[in-house]
Amino acid sequence: MHKVSEVMSRDVRHVAPAERLRRAAQMMRELDVGALPVCDGEQLVGMVTDRDIVVRGTAAGLGPDEASVADVMSEGVHWCFADQTVDEVMRQMADRQVRRIPVISDERQRQLVGMVALGDLAMHAAEPAAEPAAAQTLREVSEPRGSRP
Repeated sequence: MHKVSEVMSRDVRHVAPAERLRRAAQMMRELDVGALPVCDGEQLVGMVTDRDIVVRGTAAGLGPDEASVADVMSEGVHWCFADQTVDEVMRQMADRQVRRIPVISDERQRQLVGMVALGDLAMHAAEPAAEPAAAQTLREVSEPRGSRP
């Protein structure tokens, strides 16, 4: 059984809560990602997405050079641990309908050690036994919230 540590991305960049929205957007462009973990020092405190910047920031009239990441980020972020199994995390992602999840060291310190995304799970799914579970996770993550039993 594969562990998250075997499939996660380890070289994860993060943004500080006090960073300006413009810098967060620039980092997303540079890294070609749509979400960044938000860390206070090394401790995970939230996530910010390109959608957060647009919908919670720009649409609300917040200026990209004045507003901070803390103004638009999601604080109730779900995470997993590096020693969890891929199957456990796929279920977690499907239940919460998220496409990526931060990986932390332990619940007390909440130090960011990686990120696991559906793409990482799809690579794991190259193994025939894992393919049905990865496909099921993708279906469940992509379903509209109200349509699940």
